[in-house]
Amino acid sequence: MDTKIVKPSEANIFLEGVEVCREYFHTEKITFGTSELQPGQTGAVDNGHKDSHEVFYVAKGHVLLRCGDKLYDLREGDAQIIPPGEPHQLTNIGTEACVVTWSLAPSES
Repeated sequence: MDTKIVKPSEANIFLEGVEVCREYFHTEKITFGTSELQPGQTGAVDNGHKDSHEVFYVAKGHVLLRCGDKLYDLREGDAQIIPPGEPHQLTNIGTEACVVTWSLAPSES
């Protein structure tokens, strides 16, 4: 794969409940995207990724991450790794739109 720039308008856009997701890259080794939620919104439960670790990085805002039975209070600049197969869900508990980047490695098919 050559070096490539993808603009938000060119990303693969999809919804997980009310969560607006943009997938920028998907290769056999890694997947990278973003999720956006408005204040008070909760995204759909992601059942986890059987063979992939997932990393969340809060680029903007304040979110509550439910990961299995635990809750994590994440603010701008915080990162969290989620083990393979762990169900998780994001809630925007801030006062502005939040943006969370996510990546999976290895990528799922």
